[in-house]
Amino acid sequence: MIVSQKAYRRGASLPHSNPFQRLAGLLDGETPGLDPIVMTIGEPQHAIPPFTADVLMDNIDGFRRYPAITGSPEFRGAVAAWLDRRYGLNGMIDADHGVLPLNGSREGLSFGAIAARDQLAKDLDHPVVILPNPFYQTYAAAAHVADAQAVLLDAMPGNGFLPDLDSLDPDLLDRTVAFYIASPTNPEGFAADIPYWQRLITLARKHRFFIFADECYSEIYREVPPPGILEAARAMGSDFSNIIVLNSLSKRSNLAGLRCGFAAGDPDFLKKWARFRGLAAPQVPLPAQAVAVRAYQDEDHVIENRRLYNEKFAVAERLLSPLLGPVTPDAGFFLWLDTGRWGESPAVALDLWRTIGVKVLPGSYLASDQPDGSNPGRNYIRVGLVAPLEKTEMALERLANWFGEKA
Repeated sequence: MIVSQKAYRRGASLPHSNPFQRLAGLLDGETPGLDPIVMTIGEPQHAIPPFTADVLMDNIDGFRRYPAITGSPEFRGAVAAWLDRRYGLNGMIDADHGVLPLNGSREGLSFGAIAARDQLAKDLDHPVVILPNPFYQTYAAAAHVADAQAVLLDAMPGNGFLPDLDSLDPDLLDRTVAFYIASPTNPEGFAADIPYWQRLITLARKHRFFIFADECYSEIYREVPPPGILEAARAMGSDFSNIIVLNSLSKRSNLAGLRCGFAAGDPDFLKKWARFRGLAAPQVPLPAQAVAVRAYQDEDHVIENRRLYNEKFAVAERLLSPLLGPVTPDAGFFLWLDTGRWGESPAVALDLWRTIGVKVLPGSYLASDQPDGSNPGRNYIRVGLVAPLEKTEMALERLANWFGEKA
């Protein structure tokens, strides 16, 4: 099936509410069947790196200063060095021109589509922004603020929970200014391989659009580090044109509240984007950048963080796979469980809350209905494994009992 603009036009409006507001409405007035355990929000609960407080105190005077929008040389250098080590880039990242600090990756994702629209100057009343479906709601906000038409590509298990690139109409791609994609994916936790990334890069250069690769779960993997889009570009012997990768310390280092991330890749795009951000975006405080420098130089806390998540995934596999089949994804800290045999996801989430006090997020709330009424998240629930092991195991035991009794 070829995805055309006519078939998949969604307009530039925002979703009517975010998934958590919808869940609050669903559960309003409902009493949990047992002491509640919340497994909805992807907010890390593991320890922050032990050096965080010392680095902040050593750089406390930096809060007096307005930082450069391009960040400190130390920050850019630390990010470039980490990307080089992590993805084997052989020095291809230019620390001075290929890295920008962000107030968390969310800020960059929100405003990237505006820059893409303006820089490409395709002379369209409403350019296209392509999103995966399900999707991080900030992607829809990006399409909205860019006055773009959001085209949603269903991410289904048959295609590794990634958008089907072969389904895209060339005319649609010619109207596209930005293609948003997460790998590892959220909520499913699957990763694009090198050939997939390279096919997407080829399309972006042929049809003149920018790829915004959200790689914020890149370090929360099971065994094998997921490949990144910069790695794929290097493997095809090319530069980083049309590629912007976004990442942060929120998941990697449990520093969601630090609001420190980065964009890296296409130096020409980033140079022009920096001028826009110098007018419209807040700078990243120097003490936060100093923490980031230290964090990107240290892998010990990342290895321990990953070990803690994998310990919980092992429990999930032991308790749930006899009832649901394999449940462990490539990466991330969510379970994406197919519960369609027990009903649509809002009904399942409501019953789980009423009977066992476990709060999960309906998959349909993370996706958007397509014009034909289908929703790729309708039969799934998202379960976050961010709580400590003991509480997570308790919730998983309740879920296993619920599934077992309903079977």
